[in-house]
Amino acid sequence: MSPINTLLYAGVLFGWSTSWLPLSWQLGVVAPEISLFWRFLMAAPVMATLALLFGQTLCFNWRLHWRFATLGLCIFSGNFALFYHAGTGVASGLLAVVFSIASVVNVVMVAVIGRTRPPMLHVIAALVGIGGVAMLYWPELKMSDAALQSLVFCLFGTLFFCTGNMVSQNSQQQSIPVFASTAWGMFYGTCYLGIFSLLMGHEFTVEVTIRYLGSLVWLTIVSSVLTFSCYLMLIGRIGASRAGYATVVFPVFALLISTSFENYHWSLTGIVGLGFVLIGNLIMIQAR
Repeated sequence: MSPINTLLYAGVLFGWSTSWLPLSWQLGVVAPEISLFWRFLMAAPVMATLALLFGQTLCFNWRLHWRFATLGLCIFSGNFALFYHAGTGVASGLLAVVFSIASVVNVVMVAVIGRTRPPMLHVIAALVGIGGVAMLYWPELKMSDAALQSLVFCLFGTLFFCTGNMVSQNSQQQSIPVFASTAWGMFYGTCYLGIFSLLMGHEFTVEVTIRYLGSLVWLTIVSSVLTFSCYLMLIGRIGASRAGYATVVFPVFALLISTSFENYHWSLTGIVGLGFVLIGNLIMIQAR
């Protein structure tokens, strides 16, 4: 793997590993859609500024805005809203565990859209990794009724995310700048969240606490701007299926954070599951 791709992977792992706990701190007082509205309302202009600094234009043909609007719906509104609602039922690290099936969904979607067969080692690596994260999640399903609802929300959120991956990859293949397209995607996602919140009667408010405001800043700058920049550039460089495997690795770190801050309890099944995740990662590296 090239040094640039390694750096991008590291950025994704750090940003998303540390995003799930702040996400849980956003829940409770403010409606999830409102928290997301503030998050992307701040992130979109920052991303647009980065686009301009890198010499990318923000002016596009109106037809391309259908792509940006789809990106906003799939990644910067639907995906996040579902995961925010899922976070009310389980430890934040477990959301990352379910989200990690993006590696499998990406491989399948690339194969279906391209009418090609994915490399067998990629499939084996993804299945081993996902088997591991399933074992990590299983004890929670047995203990909590809310865990099943959380799982369903996470699965649909992941499907939204992977669809957005395909849109981003196709856009980059057509030389649409990643920072500019992401800025527009965040803008449209903010619009969707604002309209939905108005229809649902949510109050546009914030929780004036250090934890809420601090998590909002972290999720805006680190998790949204920096991490998505790394991830979407990684998609453009190595493809959605290989980039998506980063989502199998970071749940391990997210769970370690949950262990420290949310008293997540490891079981034997969870430890074995962690081993499978690491083995799946090694297989994928070898396959490359």
